[in-house]
Amino acid sequence: MAENREMILADFQACTGIDDVGEAILYLEGTNWDLLAAVNQAMPRGTQQLPFDMGPEVEMIEEIGSIPHSSIITQTSSLKNAETAKSEIIENVKPGTSQSKSNAPAKMLTFHINHLNRTYKIDLSELSTVGELKQSIWNKTNITPCQQLIHGWKKGPQTNSTILQTLELPRENTLSVTSLSDNWDLTGEIVCLSDRVTLTYTLNIKDEVHNKSYKLKFPGTHTILDVKTNIYSLIDVPVRHQQWKGWPSLLTDDNVILARSGIHYPEHDLSVSKLPSKEEKKDVVELIDSDSSIDEPEDVEEFDVPESFNVEDDIFIDNIRSTKIQRLMPENVEDEIVGTLHFAEQYEKRYGLNHPEFFTGTFEDAIKESCLKPAKERKLLAVYLHHDNSVLANVFCTELLGFGTVLPLLSEHFIVWGWDITYESNKQRFLESVNHTLGSVAALTVRNIDVDTLPVLMIIMRSRSNTEIFTIVHGNVGVNELLTNLIQAVEVFQEQRRTDIGVEEERQAREKVKQEQDRAYQESLAADRAKEEAKQMQEEIEKRRKEQAENERLAEEARKEAHRQAIESSLPPEPQQNAGDGVLKVRVRLPAGKFLERRFQPDTPLQTLLNFLIVEGYPTEEYKVLSSWPRRDLTSMDSKLTLMELKFCPQETVILEER
Repeated sequence: MAENREMILADFQACTGIDDVGEAILYLEGTNWDLLAAVNQAMPRGTQQLPFDMGPEVEMIEEIGSIPHSSIITQTSSLKNAETAKSEIIENVKPGTSQSKSNAPAKMLTFHINHLNRTYKIDLSELSTVGELKQSIWNKTNITPCQQLIHGWKKGPQTNSTILQTLELPRENTLSVTSLSDNWDLTGEIVCLSDRVTLTYTLNIKDEVHNKSYKLKFPGTHTILDVKTNIYSLIDVPVRHQQWKGWPSLLTDDNVILARSGIHYPEHDLSVSKLPSKEEKKDVVELIDSDSSIDEPEDVEEFDVPESFNVEDDIFIDNIRSTKIQRLMPENVEDEIVGTLHFAEQYEKRYGLNHPEFFTGTFEDAIKESCLKPAKERKLLAVYLHHDNSVLANVFCTELLGFGTVLPLLSEHFIVWGWDITYESNKQRFLESVNHTLGSVAALTVRNIDVDTLPVLMIIMRSRSNTEIFTIVHGNVGVNELLTNLIQAVEVFQEQRRTDIGVEEERQAREKVKQEQDRAYQESLAADRAKEEAKQMQEEIEKRRKEQAENERLAEEARKEAHRQAIESSLPPEPQQNAGDGVLKVRVRLPAGKFLERRFQPDTPLQTLLNFLIVEGYPTEEYKVLSSWPRRDLTSMDSKLTLMELKFCPQETVILEER
């Protein structure tokens, strides 16, 4: 897709002379990467010339034939080839031009475009293209060309490069335009075709014929016909006999790609059934062109009769179908899941109900389901490789794989996975899967299987932590030999599985012990952590308590100091030594045996003596003052009494004791 766009971009720049890549891409995006329409927009009419217009040998021919709903654009290598198709050609148009070869003057066409209850008038020459009409609609309605759905055509155009003259339009035309964003939801955004083609659509398809459901993925570049063809390989209903529900009602052409179909993203629901049979409707056995040679019967192509084409003739026979053998798997299988589904259904149709239960899924999924599970749940993997050109296939499938004792053995001990390697493309895909999952040695073993010994039953088992091919049972064996090989594989597998179970149990026991030890260690670690946290919390509480006590002590000391200073400032001055005979000298014996001395006036209150002791650091609430004779507690007496009233001697000694 990217390479194709680079080629279109290079051709566009070569034709128009536009060197600016951004400008060139703008033109191409506006026309859905339609080269002809983009050139017509970028250059004045009549001046364009594409690289393949330089010589006379290549000519683009737009052909309108008798086939309904189709428009064929072909390149001829010579003018002679163009002459052979002249009877079907209405008009030959050079790419990059809009001039007819006819000398008749081109008429003007008037288009009345209805959009959102409004009508726009557009006049264009009949030599213009559909892309130019879409460009004009864009200018009027602001709907980009890649988002436009135009309804009302007499003959619907197939591409944007279709010349309006080829559509046999009258001079007055009424069309309606809607936006793609109004017809489907693409994650809430308006996405142009250039973005949608890169998406992958998931189609949930209900098969009403067999009452089954399929979940299939298709890229946006696949057409609706591709989807119907792939479904044919699953439900065995030809495309012409399929009846669908769920496609957008505007779709009439199976060649439309999914990106332009209008289906929902990322998932869209569909159902398919078979058209009801009618008495008038006959099945075509085989039609051979009257011009075909009798010696070339293999070149006959199947004739697909349109539904509207009703013919009653002797060449149609009721209820007779082609006897051509349907392969167990179509060619070029891209999805292994779809391939295995088709294989299982076709195998049952061809060989009957007595067959192994085939695992539907990828080869890697089959290995995971059988070999990569825990040892107690593990099984062997039996891979059946089929080849339609083998004369042994029918006997092997009906007489051996369908044998009464083989089926329960396979069901109990094996996962059976089938693949058809009739087509070389499918064989190569299987080899790639084997190389990816089992390695190059296993792939080489499969590659070396002799075609003459096909079909084969390849036994794969898990042994000593390796998944490998145990044995290959070829198609030229009998029932007894097949059973012997299967039983031998089961015995080896059982022995190996018992060993693996023992190893796994030992490993699980070790892991259990280790888990218990880890759990005990974690619990011990948690307990230690809790103790440490509790210790740290207690230390933090103690620290805070000490800090609080210290703060209280400091506050108390500060209070005492403030009180002491206040008392000190209120103390009267000590009388002088020679102040007179009335001065009293008081000695205070401290608890440590030391003495304090101070002189007082006789009329000094007892409180002054106590204040003096407070100033010296001996507060009254902590110490008491005792007189020696008579012994009495002065601190318990009235502090307003004077020293004279307390009968202090001129030299009095008092004792200071702690309370």
